[in-house]
Amino acid sequence: MITTLATADETVTDGTAVRLRAIAALALGMTTLALAVLAAVSQFPRGLIVLACIVLALVAGFSGVVHTGAGRLLGLVLAAALVGASVALLAARAAVLSILIAVGVLLTLIAAGAAFRVRVHLPSRPRPRRPVLFWNPRSGGGKAVRFGLAAEAKARGIEPVELAQGEDLQQLVRDAVSRGADALAMAGGDGSQAIVAAIAAEHSLPYACVPAGTRNHFAIDLGVDRDDVVGALDALVDGCERTVDLADVNGRVFVNNVSIGIYGDAVQRPEYRDAKLRTLLDTIPKTVGPEGQDEPLRWTDPDGKQRAGRATVLVSNNRYRLAEVGAGMRPRMDEGVLGIVVVDEPAGPPAGGPAPSPPWREWAAPSFAVEAGNGVAAGIDGEAARLEPPLRFRTRPGALKVRIARSHPGASQAAIEPRGIRDGVEALLATAAGRVPPGG
Repeated sequence: MITTLATADETVTDGTAVRLRAIAALALGMTTLALAVLAAVSQFPRGLIVLACIVLALVAGFSGVVHTGAGRLLGLVLAAALVGASVALLAARAAVLSILIAVGVLLTLIAAGAAFRVRVHLPSRPRPRRPVLFWNPRSGGGKAVRFGLAAEAKARGIEPVELAQGEDLQQLVRDAVSRGADALAMAGGDGSQAIVAAIAAEHSLPYACVPAGTRNHFAIDLGVDRDDVVGALDALVDGCERTVDLADVNGRVFVNNVSIGIYGDAVQRPEYRDAKLRTLLDTIPKTVGPEGQDEPLRWTDPDGKQRAGRATVLVSNNRYRLAEVGAGMRPRMDEGVLGIVVVDEPAGPPAGGPAPSPPWREWAAPSFAVEAGNGVAAGIDGEAARLEPPLRFRTRPGALKVRIARSHPGASQAAIEPRGIRDGVEALLATAAGRVPPGG
């Protein structure tokens, strides 16, 4: 968790500051509960309802703090509604007390959120003399154009190179390296990021990820603030550096993941770009149903057993969190492993019983192989591809030197997010006491 986030070349945000935030969150929470108990006694019996609302508000709000996405929104909205209800019950009889309780809940959640906010201090590196930014004007709905990235890059002494329609990005990057580029950056989607990152790693050049794509998964897991597109350019001005892994399949580098099966088939379809979810749902019966892939996939499970069947396989550059808080993010980018997830074709329902849930197997390994009789449709960092078997995946530990702007987090938020409310409370208590949080 918080105190074990750092690797050999990283130091986490001042431990004293993090500890003080955790202490503040706990102190404010206890004070707020004490005020709610006072309301329960002094305004009995409606005060009991107020106490229940505040307890539930703190639980819901803390759940929002330790979750991301829809879970965060739901928790915080529910907390706000419960606090609003308590104020409505108390305002006419104890206005000051109701305000103090509402403010206490707000400050408690702010302090708790600050205690779980990741910020890693990375070692500084000299400014590159000839940095080059490659930017795709079509990525992210024209995000690079809207933010004027080319002009912003020039103002920082970074040469901008536009990827025009039909141009070969790999060739553009190699041409820049041959001209003397000593640092590379890419403003575009994850597929483009992989191309530039691979060449940067090949030449031991620093690389910067500018989040000008649609989802920017790689940027998030590197610790780049995806809402600060222009600020990401500062990585090549006075940025800090961390070393992360890359991975490849049959020699092709990927930064996020390779999927074969449902998603791998979906990205092949021309309508995928304009209607991703609908296309994915339409593909499911064709992939796992009777019309699915004729040739089964073959692989070896973590127990060393040979497996075969129609399956959806996801192989990632380091492990994702799945089915828990922070799902869809990678806590670390430097473990030197592949994350492997295999979902087998569901078996038929037993006689007279409900259909079993599909088997789900997840493990990590430095390499992985998949055999098939024919070419395999794949999604590589969201881009459609067809791979010839055997598919050989491997990790490339410490292959890439990444520059990150000083103002950006420097690591994935999932690196310190607890796995739920109980884990979060334990982590908060441990941090306040100056101990390593559970699971850290």
